[in-house]
Amino acid sequence: MRRFAQLIYQLYNTTRTNDKRAALRQYLEAADDASRIWLIAMFTGRRPKRLVNTTLLRQWCAEAAGIPEWLFEESYHTVGDLSEAISLVLESADAERNEPESDVSLPEIMEQIRSLQTAGEAEKKAFILKQWRILDQASCLVFNKIIIGGFRSGVSGNMMVLAIADFLQRDPQQVAHLISGNWDPYETSFEQLTHAEVHTTDLSKPYPFYLAYALDVAHASLGNPDEWQVEWKWDGIRGQLIKRGGNLYLWSRGEDLVTDRFPEITAAAALLPDGTVLDGEILAFRDGLPLSFQYLQTRTTRKSVAKKDLEAAPVIFMVYDLLEWQGEDIRGRSMAERRWLLEDLLREIHHPALVLSPTVIFESWSQLGELIGQSRERGCEGFMLKRKNSIYQAGRRRGDWWKWKIDPLSVDAVLIYAQKGSGKRSNLYTDYTFAVQDSAGKLITFAKAYSGLTDKEIAEVDKFVRANSIEQFGPVRTVKPELVFEIGFEGIAASGRHKSGVAVRFPRILRQRPDKDVSEINTLADLKELLQQYGKE
Repeated sequence: MRRFAQLIYQLYNTTRTNDKRAALRQYLEAADDASRIWLIAMFTGRRPKRLVNTTLLRQWCAEAAGIPEWLFEESYHTVGDLSEAISLVLESADAERNEPESDVSLPEIMEQIRSLQTAGEAEKKAFILKQWRILDQASCLVFNKIIIGGFRSGVSGNMMVLAIADFLQRDPQQVAHLISGNWDPYETSFEQLTHAEVHTTDLSKPYPFYLAYALDVAHASLGNPDEWQVEWKWDGIRGQLIKRGGNLYLWSRGEDLVTDRFPEITAAAALLPDGTVLDGEILAFRDGLPLSFQYLQTRTTRKSVAKKDLEAAPVIFMVYDLLEWQGEDIRGRSMAERRWLLEDLLREIHHPALVLSPTVIFESWSQLGELIGQSRERGCEGFMLKRKNSIYQAGRRRGDWWKWKIDPLSVDAVLIYAQKGSGKRSNLYTDYTFAVQDSAGKLITFAKAYSGLTDKEIAEVDKFVRANSIEQFGPVRTVKPELVFEIGFEGIAASGRHKSGVAVRFPRILRQRPDKDVSEINTLADLKELLQQYGKE
C-alpha cells in the first residue's frame, strides 16, 4: 500500500506526461501481478462500490480523533478534499495509533473491501478504524479515496495504455484493446488480461474508440478536399454496437454496458449478421432531428426503461463506422472501404433505429466554412473531418480525424456563488455559479462553471471572493455581484428543474469582462431568445 501511495504522490505532484508514464512503468516493474491488475483497475474506472457513505466517515473520523463534529467540518471545508481532511485530522490528533504501522498490500485491502460489501455497519467501521490506525498518512489518504470512490490521479486511459505497453513491450493499440471491456479485477489476473486472445474469453469486448482532435490547423494544410469525408458532429453518447456469438452488446465510450437501456437499438441490432461491430452515436431522435441531450439522460439514469420513457425519448443509433465485419477486425482497412461496406450493410437491413451518418457534400474548404453555419438548425455541433485513407486507430490521434466545432453560444453573466475546488485547488475558490437578470433586475442563476480561467485569473477571483463574501452556507460563499464573465455553452434547452427555466450544455468561462458593469449583463429574456432560436425540445 505504501508503494501505491508513493506512486499516487508522484503522479499528483507532476504535470509532465513522461514523468507520469515513467512512474507507472516503474510501479509495474516492481509490483506483483495482483497489484498490477489493481493498478489498471483503479485507473480505468473498475473500482469497487463505495463501502460507506461520507456522513458516517466524517462522524467516525471526529470520534477517532477525539474532536467535535463541527471542528471536523471546519477542517474539511478548509482542506476541501474529504480524503485528505480525514488523513490530516487523524495524523495531527495521532488518533489511537497504538499499533505498529503495517505495509498491508493493495490487493489485501481490495479483498477486504469486497468481503465487507454486504457486512453490517459495525463490521465496516471496525475495518476502517483499523486501517486508519495502522496506515501512514499518505497511505491513509489513498485508502480513503478508495473507500469513498472519488479516486482521481491525473492519469488518462491512454497514458495507462502506454505505460503497460512499455512494460510488456507490446503494441499500444493491442494493449488498449486487451484492457477494454467487461473484465473484473477480482476475477481476472494480470496474466489473463494482458495475454489472452481478445475474443476467445470475452465476446462482449469492444474496440478502443478512435478520438478526434479539435481542428487547430489551417484548412489549406489539410490538402485536397476530395481526400476527406465530412460528417455532421452529433451531440449524443458515443457507442459501439456489437453482435458476436448470437449475443448483442451496446457499450458507451465510458465503457458502460448499456444494452438494456436502449431496447429499440438492440432490437434493430438483432438483424445484424454475427461478427459485426458498429461505431456510432446514441441519439434521442424524433422527426428527423436530434432531441436535447436531457432526453438521453432520462434513459441512462434509470435501471429499467418504461414504455413512457420509450415514447418520450425515442432513440436511434447514428452509425458512422464499421469496425468488425463477418468476424474480422477491419480497423486496418481504409475509411473509404469501411464506409462502402457499412453503406451496403445498412441498406440491406433498412431499420429506422440504425441510421447511416450522412456525409456533407462540398467542393472547397471555403464552402465547408459556410455550411458549418447550418449546424445548430440540424441539432449538431459542427463537423467531423476524416481522411478517406485513414485506418481506425485507438485513442486520440492527430492528423487523420478532426472535429471542427461551431463557436459556442454565449452570454455575459455575474458571479454570485463560489465554492472551493478539490485536489490541487482545494484551497482556492474555483467552482462558480453565474446569474443573469430578470425583467425586474433580480439575479437568476442559470449555470455553474469551473473551467476557462488561467491560474493567475483564478488567484485573482479567489482573492475577490474572500474579500467580498456576504454569506456562507457550508462550503459555498455568496459574493457581491460585481465580477462579470462571458459564459460559453454548446447548447440550450428548456428545463423545469432549473429556476431560470433553461439548461445549458457544457458551460465554461470564455473570459472575464472587466469592461462591463453588472447592470450590463444579459437577461433571462436573452436566454429565452437563444432557447427559441437554437434550443431543442
